[in-house]
Amino acid sequence: MNIDLQSREITPLRNTYAHVAEHIGGDKVASRYQEATYGAQPSANFQYRPTWDPKHELFDPARSKVVLKDWYALKDPRQFYYATWTMTRARQQDGVESNFAFVEKKGLASMMSDELREQVLKVLVPLRHAAWGANMNNASICAYGYGTVFTAPAMFHAMDNLGVAQYLTKLGLTLAEPSVLDDAKADWLEAPEWQGLRRLVEDSLVVQDPFELFVAQNFALDGQLYPLIYTSFVDDHVALQGGTAVAMLTSFMPEWAAETSRWIDAVIKTAAAESDENRALISGWVRDWGERAEAALTPVAQLALGDKAKDAIGEARQALQERAKKAGLDIGA
Repeated sequence: MNIDLQSREITPLRNTYAHVAEHIGGDKVASRYQEATYGAQPSANFQYRPTWDPKHELFDPARSKVVLKDWYALKDPRQFYYATWTMTRARQQDGVESNFAFVEKKGLASMMSDELREQVLKVLVPLRHAAWGANMNNASICAYGYGTVFTAPAMFHAMDNLGVAQYLTKLGLTLAEPSVLDDAKADWLEAPEWQGLRRLVEDSLVVQDPFELFVAQNFALDGQLYPLIYTSFVDDHVALQGGTAVAMLTSFMPEWAAETSRWIDAVIKTAAAESDENRALISGWVRDWGERAEAALTPVAQLALGDKAKDAIGEARQALQERAKKAGLDIGA
């Protein structure tokens, strides 16, 4: 018996889906990111307007004052879609879990002074409530925003913030008894140092413009909170006083903030470049919410850093202004 093996090349009738081809300019080979993202936004045949918001369609770009010809222009430079996002976070989760296991195995938490441990708990654990607010705000951006390239990473960002809240909870349970969570909640609700930030978070929960909420939460607030807390406080203050364990247990946060800032800045830069009206509008949001965030974080900085608080909050504010300028915004002096 003779077996004759042959290979044949099968030419596809088209290189990608028709709704993706509309966004990439013809029948080209699309990336996984493009096929998972482009053209996925529902845009027609809604049948009725929502009874709770009859002025808008179920999915409506008019919910934001920002006007874009194509909301798919807000590309994520990380090219995250569900698969790549989950794989990235899984690798980071493995690293964080290893850090927690190492700290517990070597007893590094017990090497901290009681005074330093108490300060760490007072500053970090209440922030899990701020992270939960960020989770809800980004879920709102996903729900009411327009364009999958904008809303999908917002949902990823929401779940990332949930992870941050969980890491802070686990940190508290690693360094102290479970009652520390109740103490942190009481501080968040009652301690004067936290009321400015609490009010800012609660006010942001009712912002209806999804792009303004994106600017307020992800750029203005988190853009100052993360360098203040996880760089100035954890890395430059706690770690140098014997709190290396805390730096290990919070290693995800500064790494994540640096990664996600690429997406946040790219979205703002693209939207601002669309028109002078967009630039003026977004610049105003950055100024207003940036000033509110600075004022809200100042008492927290004083709680964390004492006499060094003014310099730390100034550095965080300056870094945010530099990001805004690179994004093409006009934020004044």
